Amino acid sequence: MLLAPAQAAETDATPIVVTDALGRTVTLPAPAKRVILTQARHLPVLALVHPEPASIVAGWSDEFRTSFSNEYDTYKARFPEIANIPVVGRHTAESFSVEQALAQRPDLVVLTSNFAGIKTGEDPENSQLIQRFSAANVPVIVIDFFVDPLKNTVPSIRALGTAVGQAERTEEFITLYESHMKNVADRLADVDANDRPPVFVHAHAGSTDCCNSPGTGTFNDMISYAGGHNIGSDVLKTATGKLNFEYINARNPSVYVATGTGAGKRADKGLTIGTGVEEAQARESLQRIIDGNRLQSLPAMKDGKAYGIWHAFNDSPLHVVFIEALAAWIHPERFEGVSALDTLNEINERFLTIPMQGTYMVELQPSTTPAQP
Repeated sequence: MLLAPAQAAETDATPIVVTDALGRTVTLPAPAKRVILTQARHLPVLALVHPEPASIVAGWSDEFRTSFSNEYDTYKARFPEIANIPVVGRHTAESFSVEQALAQRPDLVVLTSNFAGIKTGEDPENSQLIQRFSAANVPVIVIDFFVDPLKNTVPSIRALGTAVGQAERTEEFITLYESHMKNVADRLADVDANDRPPVFVHAHAGSTDCCNSPGTGTFNDMISYAGGHNIGSDVLKTATGKLNFEYINARNPSVYVATGTGAGKRADKGLTIGTGVEEAQARESLQRIIDGNRLQSLPAMKDGKAYGIWHAFNDSPLHVVFIEALAAWIHPERFEGVSALDTLNEINERFLTIPMQGTYMVELQPSTTPAQP
């Protein structure tokens, strides 16, 4: 039901209480209309919960324009005003200017725990960034889709959506997210640890020397959730690291997944995937990366279980698409009738003002893999 102007104004004046990803209770006098995104990559996340996300961003970092240039151009075509959003820092805390942020008269600042310098178990109120904005009476919420996304995604998206006055829309997305995540968990509930196939996720494939891989943390948790065993976790004790060819070959991964963003400084040599990319382009670049890194003889290639996927599903609630795709690739017999692409299409239709259009996941068809001598 549409509200009359007077009713809408009264509703907007109602204080909003949210609980962020760190359990902090934050009160806003009204829905936020001037938001500082300390990490601009979260504009598409804001777009999940707000139909006009660009209209409420008062300042941001430069990373959406530089590292996600394809998506930036798509958003700019629909919201030309984003070209004029003040840049208040790069994508690091060291480059962020509190003074420039405050000059934009924000009514909400969106931080991540990493950006705010908050370590696990530390009191978030010790963060100097939070302290400085609190001293200026500017509400701050902390969100997290990266450090512990399986735990923090729902409270993060709920805090963000509620803070900008879109609680109902946000709860609809949360319902979708939780139902799809539960479906994956239910289908894999009886998978024994010994039945988790070895998986090699080749992060930012082709854009670095062979071969970057997730170790502990985010991607490892997602691979486990999808019913696989991340071969990088056995030797890498950091979030990411490098696996050499000999180790990869010795582990014989039965599933290979290359990731890339198709934009930024890694675009020329990396996986061609994402916004505006045709499927044939993505498949051709996947083959190029496999050949260029001497990975043709791995069981995954021989068995037709080599795939490419958009890296930026990471650090977003859309990791549900990544997990669903990965689960179906690892355990196809358990996910008959489940389509990560259908899930993405539903999210496009129901939530995103700017639909994601392009190729975000691709399979290397067995017929395209060169015969081995």
